[in-house]
Amino acid sequence: MTEHAAPAPAIPFRTAARAWFLISLQTFGGPAGQIAVMQRTLVDEKRWIGQRRFLHAMNYCMLLPGPEAQQLATYVGWLLHGTRGGLVAGGLFVLPGVVALLVLSAVYVAFGDTTAVLAVFAGLAPAVLAIVVQAVIRVALKVLDSPALVAIAVAAFLALALFGVPFPVVVALAGVTGWLRGRLRPGGPPGPAAEDPAAGPAPVVPDDVLHTEAPSGRRTLRVLAVGLLVWGAPVAAVALLFGREGVFTEQGLFFSGAAVVTFGGAYAVLAFVAQQAVSTYGWLAPGEMVRGLALAETTPGPLIMVVQFVAFLGAYRDPGSLDPWVAAVLASFLVTWVTFAPSFLFVLLGAPYMERLRGNRSLSAALTGITAAVVGVIANLGVYFAVHTLFADSSRVTWGPLGLEVPDLGSVRWLAVGIAALAAVLLFRLRWSVLRTLGVCALVGLAAGLAGAPVT
Repeated sequence: MTEHAAPAPAIPFRTAARAWFLISLQTFGGPAGQIAVMQRTLVDEKRWIGQRRFLHAMNYCMLLPGPEAQQLATYVGWLLHGTRGGLVAGGLFVLPGVVALLVLSAVYVAFGDTTAVLAVFAGLAPAVLAIVVQAVIRVALKVLDSPALVAIAVAAFLALALFGVPFPVVVALAGVTGWLRGRLRPGGPPGPAAEDPAAGPAPVVPDDVLHTEAPSGRRTLRVLAVGLLVWGAPVAAVALLFGREGVFTEQGLFFSGAAVVTFGGAYAVLAFVAQQAVSTYGWLAPGEMVRGLALAETTPGPLIMVVQFVAFLGAYRDPGSLDPWVAAVLASFLVTWVTFAPSFLFVLLGAPYMERLRGNRSLSAALTGITAAVVGVIANLGVYFAVHTLFADSSRVTWGPLGLEVPDLGSVRWLAVGIAALAAVLLFRLRWSVLRTLGVCALVGLAAGLAGAPVT
């Protein structure tokens, strides 16, 4: 293994750590907003990394399953200070969100049945519907630039909504379809967009001073062995302590698997998580999944942190031999660990191969298919949330291999419909931020609840 780095880092490690923590406090609004914060801070203001190198790293992280913004922070941290820099940057990126969502989960469990709390969630949940619709439109306009990609998106939606095809299968089939499409198209799929050589000012840290390591089989095996051990050890520990059928083992294994199929961000995988957490494991009720996402939207960090809320509620209600609060906190930390440990592994393992991966046309074609399918996946999530937010009752209707969750039209929640419409106006017409929209909708829900309107 060879390394090329400055004898003394151009950016002191403590200075970088302080900057990463300050960035983590501003990471609201999903991956687009989070990446924009890093762009402004690291490229435009501090100029620690050049625009081309930043885009280079971002393109690689877009290929990976998991939260791309957190992975980008890990990668840039690795470029600045090697492995310790990547671990600190990626860890600090999620730390404020972990703490905030842990506190909010505890508040929900302790006071979730009070009128005020129920009213706040009655305002937040419908707003999430408008946010999901916004996500569908943004992704669709960005990636569905051909009839073939539109067909992949529609097929993914129908496979999930009508046929109940498991989410990982949909992702795999979309990837294969994209790869085949790339092979059949003359010239193959286009590679990554060319970067403007004149984009942005010269960085403080030149490219030839940034940390780098030559790819080698020995390094790959070492990083893979350590990463898998760190990732799997907590799951093995709870399995030995609490048994294979315990809630901790179930959650550790399930969310470890979910972490490797989260292409397309949190919205794409949430339909899969919601289906399994509600229907298969019974960790929480359908409407609570929407509330968890609303909480995750109001805290800094990746939206996939909603899995912490799912784990907290599931373990609190099925604590086994432990005190419910102890079980909930333990499950919360365990699921957070297995959700983000793979992200560190993927970045640190693949960073030396980044240039090769970016130029790989077959990988680019497969990713294009997966990205198209993400549109259908997010749309399915929106339908799921709409049924359980805008209506009090629903039933499962089946016709042979087809199945559909159909709402009871007589159980419509008019307050939720009105707040969803308000959120849509604020987001699409007035172009308010997600956080500001959620705040207004929460206040509307609270006012309606205190005025005596039904909020459940």
